[in-house]
Amino acid sequence: MKEDAGAAYQWDRVATGRRHASLHMDVRFLAGPTDTQHSHPPSRGKSQSQSCPEIAHFVSLENHRSMSKHLSAIFLFSASAIALADATPKLEEVEVTGRRINLVGQAITASQGLVSQDEIALRPLLRTGDVLELVPGMVVTQHSGTGKANQYFLRGFNLDHGTDFATYVDGMPVNMRTHGHGQGYTDLNFVIPETIETLAYKKGPYYADVSDFSSAGSAHMRTADQFDDGLLEVGAGENAFYRMVLLDSVSLLEGTGTYALEANGYDGPWSDIKEDVQKFNLLLKYARSLGDGEASVSVMAYDNKWNSPDQIPLRAVEDGTIDELGSIDDKLGGKSRRFSLAGRWQNEQWDASVYAIRYTLNLWSNFTYFLDDEVNGDQFEQKDERWLYGGKSDYRQELTLAGLPLVNRYGAEYRYDDIDEVGLYKTEGQKRLGPVRSDSVDEWNIGIYAENQIAWNDNVRSVLGARYEYFNFDAHSRIDRNINGIDLGANSGQENDYQIALNTSLIYTFNSEWESYLSIGQGLHSNDARGTTATVDPGDGSAISSVDPLVGSLGYEVGLRGFWSDRLNTSIALWDLELDSELLFVGDAGNTEASRGSERRGVEISSYYHLTDAWTLDLEYAYTDAKFTDYAPEGNEIPGSIDQVVQAGVSAELDSGWFGSMRVRYFGERPLIEDGSVKSDDSTVVNLRAGYRLRQWTMKVDVLNVLDSNDHDIDYFYASRLPGEPSGGVDDLHFHILEPRTVRLYVGYQF
Repeated sequence: MKEDAGAAYQWDRVATGRRHASLHMDVRFLAGPTDTQHSHPPSRGKSQSQSCPEIAHFVSLENHRSMSKHLSAIFLFSASAIALADATPKLEEVEVTGRRINLVGQAITASQGLVSQDEIALRPLLRTGDVLELVPGMVVTQHSGTGKANQYFLRGFNLDHGTDFATYVDGMPVNMRTHGHGQGYTDLNFVIPETIETLAYKKGPYYADVSDFSSAGSAHMRTADQFDDGLLEVGAGENAFYRMVLLDSVSLLEGTGTYALEANGYDGPWSDIKEDVQKFNLLLKYARSLGDGEASVSVMAYDNKWNSPDQIPLRAVEDGTIDELGSIDDKLGGKSRRFSLAGRWQNEQWDASVYAIRYTLNLWSNFTYFLDDEVNGDQFEQKDERWLYGGKSDYRQELTLAGLPLVNRYGAEYRYDDIDEVGLYKTEGQKRLGPVRSDSVDEWNIGIYAENQIAWNDNVRSVLGARYEYFNFDAHSRIDRNINGIDLGANSGQENDYQIALNTSLIYTFNSEWESYLSIGQGLHSNDARGTTATVDPGDGSAISSVDPLVGSLGYEVGLRGFWSDRLNTSIALWDLELDSELLFVGDAGNTEASRGSERRGVEISSYYHLTDAWTLDLEYAYTDAKFTDYAPEGNEIPGSIDQVVQAGVSAELDSGWFGSMRVRYFGERPLIEDGSVKSDDSTVVNLRAGYRLRQWTMKVDVLNVLDSNDHDIDYFYASRLPGEPSGGVDDLHFHILEPRTVRLYVGYQF
């Protein structure tokens, strides 16, 4: 057990791809001897033991200085002792099979896990972003068109399009800072699900190697360096759905070249809008040994345009103006492009990566119809155009101190958002009438972190981490006066801020099957750079107060993990999270804005039971109580905070070639305004995938929304105005319905 300090880092390395050249340990034991006898080909891109950001956390808050000082003293004491230590043996190699890995002795909380491509391939997906529902307790919905970033819910957060949940693909951040539509905007449409080798998730602010937007959690997706087999798959379904995927790997210049192509179209079920989705994705990757490590270079390209069926007012449906699949403004939509170049080099100690991303978005929305402009309507365009550069370096060393094994990690990362324009324009029929605001922004940050893990004896491990983060914001108005005749020059300016964050975990291992955790950590989310320097409201010219550049969080968690009889993988976590300022969705602006401080507490239970080598049952339950901590007359409920989430499923991969899964997702009612007097209904959806493999051919069918539920994907409550209604509008429920039952057929050929 005294190798546990090193073994605990195995999971990190599994998640991101760092290889170890020592002993091989096959962890697919759950499937038993027949695991390699299934008629389907081996899963693509099995990863080897590797290192990714997965251990500890950061960011101090002004009101948590006392805790920071105590933890700093402990950390400095540990660091000084570490300098006297000796090197220890290297770690063994691990082959990934997702939730069939026993993380006892490896994880540092009960709220982290690993998902493999095998598990992703069994999931019926309505949209690409649905892959994040493999994170226990996560709900992924949509309030607009297929091309827009999804709506995410986790741990009592309405995360909007990504705030407070950090997402990475091959080390590149997906969350967009100071974004035209919403802070932390997370659009996963550029990802081809079949290329995801692993998805590693962590919930809570307990990990030093993750920073901005990660208070609720984070997910790290890694694409495969190599596919074992080529694949050509075509699919078709109702509402003009089609999808084609082509991928393969070839030997190239002493390495491996990998490519993947995706083309996707969809009109949707809407009664007065054809979404006319035209999405194209490309992944090119080259990997080879370099020196004593592994190097890879990847190019990703994404292009998409679509029409949007946005949320609609309940009163318009009830009076027969439109049906549940109708629209008030049928001239909404968007177009987006993303191109990236990334490089990575890894060996047993170093993990270094760099990236450059070009991103553009034009998005047309109308949430209030004729509330602000009774003649032209309230349609607006949000524009985002930027370059994004960054990189990260992580060094780890395995040592002994007085005979105790320990592991140190040291890391640094840099990110620079060079935003040519982040703009908001008044439009009609997607034609610009004039700018509300248009800004250029330079925003950069640097973070450094250190972490120490010690195995004190056969049962006890400790993790202690610290992170320093510095942010610089520079916003400049690109216009002198906006459409409202307001001079916005005063909103230009510079701002900077920093945070020091600490985290610690204490782990007690009962035996090889059961382990308990106690964790405390600090996190943060950055605010929109424009809000940190703004003094003038672009709507009416009134004076406004700027927002804090960085918003801190403090989390606590007690957890238990079990891996029982090689069949049951289960975990339970009791957690609490305090946030200094909430980011809330504003319906009439189509954006998020800073609000009061909040506190959430809850319990999460996840269980995966392998009935046989072929059949698996899973159940995930999450309960959250969420409240504003600062009293206000309007109430203390947090709009959009889900109290209960249940996800359950059964899946099978049979020796006969048949495979499939059926899943049910339930999320409970949630308050829509602060006093809790208006709430959404709960929502349930059932999805099914069934297929058959015959040598190189695969046939499968997806039935999405099996029960044809007309529950809502999303609900908001705010004022809007329809033609003929009085000025000032009507407070009403605005919703986006679940898409009706649809069937999609796929045929794939492996070569």
